[in-house]
Amino acid sequence: MTENTTPTVPSAESHDAVCPPAASAAPIAGTATPDAQAGHAAGAAAPSPEPEPAAAQQPFEPLLTTRDWNAEWKELQKARRHADDATYWDKRSATFGTKDAPNPYVERFLELARILPGETVFDMGCGTGALSVPLGQAGHTVVAADFSAGMLGVLREELDAHGVTSVFPKQMSWEDDWAACGVGPESADVCVASRSIAVADLEEALLRLTDVARRRVCITLATGSSPRTDERVLQAIGLQSVLGRDYLYAFNILAARGIKAEAAYIESTRSDTFDSLDEACEDLGRMVEDSAAFVPRAERDAALARLRPWLEGQLVENERAGLPDRKGVPERALRLRDPRTVTWAFLAWDK
Repeated sequence: MTENTTPTVPSAESHDAVCPPAASAAPIAGTATPDAQAGHAAGAAAPSPEPEPAAAQQPFEPLLTTRDWNAEWKELQKARRHADDATYWDKRSATFGTKDAPNPYVERFLELARILPGETVFDMGCGTGALSVPLGQAGHTVVAADFSAGMLGVLREELDAHGVTSVFPKQMSWEDDWAACGVGPESADVCVASRSIAVADLEEALLRLTDVARRRVCITLATGSSPRTDERVLQAIGLQSVLGRDYLYAFNILAARGIKAEAAYIESTRSDTFDSLDEACEDLGRMVEDSAAFVPRAERDAALARLRPWLEGQLVENERAGLPDRKGVPERALRLRDPRTVTWAFLAWDK
């Protein structure tokens, strides 16, 4: 484990500044080991050969490293919805905020992260500051990076509202040159990336976080359902094959690099509300299109045709209609009968 050093804080000029665009880089090429061939060609009957002596037989080799997890992740990302862009999240930022209500997900993440008093933190994909704000309130110096100017704008409002001065917003993406943005090797004691790793090259992202951290890295990834994907709905309409187990890719990529990540799980309950059946069909229909982008069109259309009948049996009146939800937005007239639970995998490793 690397010994802690004096907390590194970028200069005032480097904070709150747009990072210069990254230079293009060639992707890391993945190679997969072919499966062992066990069969033999059929032919005319022939005398059975004498079995080889035990010493001459090929030794058994456990094929546990035949999958290139990062190469498969790259293909999965290509098949998913279009890549995130800052404009999309700029628009969504209007509905985000940390609020003052207790957040069980954040509380559990910080408990598992075991960040020590006085340690500096790099929060990549910080959004509106769900982690950065409470970390700043606890006295940590935090560099909070996100590629969305809208999200960072909400973060600044939250910091001002809470009187937090030790969190420094920085507009920066996963693909940017972090060192040019003032985030160099071992520049923070702890790196965190909470529900924010939606990248084309997962291995590169994990190694960049490891490079920046002096002591510890903590991330969360989806285990199936996510805020964008309701596993129950997909299964109910016959799309069981579209789910991604993102955390397994990260865990196995790290293991192949000799990094022993610890794992825990954080459950987060979400209540989706709608003004009408048509709105529910439209909202969840977009989810089906995004989640099943690599499913044949005919199969997708058949699943979408099953969506409305399923929703007719699942939507009920929302007794909290008009009251603020956890983001402060008024809840709508209808809700799904059962709220959904999103389970996040918390992975952490020490250096």
